[in-house]
Amino acid sequence: MTGTPHNALARRAAFASFMGAVVDWYDFFLYGIVAGLLFGDLFFPDASPAVGTLAAWATFGVGFLFRPLGGIVFGHFGDRLGRKRMLVLTMLIMGVASTLIGVLPTYAQAGIWAPVLLVVLRATQGFAVGGEWGGAALMAVENAPRKWRSLYSSGVQVGASFGLLLATLVTKLMSSTTSEAAFRAWGWRIPFLLSALLVVVGLVIRAKVEESPVFTEKGAGAQAGAGGAAPSRMPLVEAVRSNPGGFFAIIGLRFVELFTFYGVTTFGLSYGTDELGLDRDSLLDVNLAVGGLAVLTIPAFAYLADRYGRRRIYCAGGVLGALGAVPYFWAMESGSMLLIVVCAVLLVNIAHDMAVSVQQALFTDMFGAEYRYSGAGVGYQLASAVGGGFTPLIAGSLVIWADGGWSLVAGYVALGCLVSAVVAWRMRDVGEEPVASVEAEKLAVERIK
Repeated sequence: MTGTPHNALARRAAFASFMGAVVDWYDFFLYGIVAGLLFGDLFFPDASPAVGTLAAWATFGVGFLFRPLGGIVFGHFGDRLGRKRMLVLTMLIMGVASTLIGVLPTYAQAGIWAPVLLVVLRATQGFAVGGEWGGAALMAVENAPRKWRSLYSSGVQVGASFGLLLATLVTKLMSSTTSEAAFRAWGWRIPFLLSALLVVVGLVIRAKVEESPVFTEKGAGAQAGAGGAAPSRMPLVEAVRSNPGGFFAIIGLRFVELFTFYGVTTFGLSYGTDELGLDRDSLLDVNLAVGGLAVLTIPAFAYLADRYGRRRIYCAGGVLGALGAVPYFWAMESGSMLLIVVCAVLLVNIAHDMAVSVQQALFTDMFGAEYRYSGAGVGYQLASAVGGGFTPLIAGSLVIWADGGWSLVAGYVALGCLVSAVVAWRMRDVGEEPVASVEAEKLAVERIK
């Protein structure tokens, strides 16, 4: 990590990926936080409290359904036109959608059009964030020193955690400084409107970052006839042909990340307040704690992964996530905020952060440079649609099925974590060593298949 020009470029790219992730994920997570607290009453008032909450979670999940579509569209043009352009566009779309949610009329003001517009804007959020991860991961990975790709690219996930921290902090600030009536009437809108300011900051930072050298070199080589590979006409098709099993592997690997994170930060917040009568602001403090700690734990685990192997870190995260599911809900039932924080840290800052610390380098290694924006990005977002967006909805349904109990939810979380651990273990030595050349990349893909 010397002060060479290349490393300066790598640090700039890593910081831009981090800041972009902060902006996009602030908007995306903010919706989940507010949906669990208010959207059931504001946009689905004719339903029973339980059904209204499920309806709010359903709109939360809609965003995840559109993430694969965003991954396909932005991945296609990102592989053909460049990573930087797509990252600027995704941030702009996300900011506009979130700002409009902040001025959206409620059911009492607009009737059925209120939930309809809410679903449309949530789908737009999902579409935008669907293209964010792949581009941000590639900008960081492709600019990083070969030995430290997990560490440099971990800023993408640190930015996501910082986005959660910021969204929770702003929501908690509005909740604690306004009355309940004021928070329900207008206080919840302020965090969404602030996203416009964040987008301006993010756009300025991203505009100063150069295009990924991998994309630039390949494009220049193709135009000069120097043996460079021309952009694929259908990058996603090429990615599927090269490694169809990679998509399924990514889905299985992401269960530990998705189940632990959304189980604590979104479902846990709703379940604790609605079913267990816990204080809302105290549970928001839990989100603040895990979001703040992730700024340290994610790069720490990424450093260990670069030193000792990504697969080992991933397997450990899956096992620890499975072991922590039941204790977390025990802690919730006990009402002890100290125990809740400890168990939330185990699930999010250890199990979850172990997994996300290496995903950028691990997933992008599964596909060739000409189509990895499409391959890694779409695979990542398919997993989000399958295992992430409907985790709160499924968990809420399991609670109703269990007459308010949490045992089925704990089993659901534990099972997903174990699946991730098994998939990571079966990958054997894939991702243990940096990929040093195009030939080595192709060999790595063959080993994954």
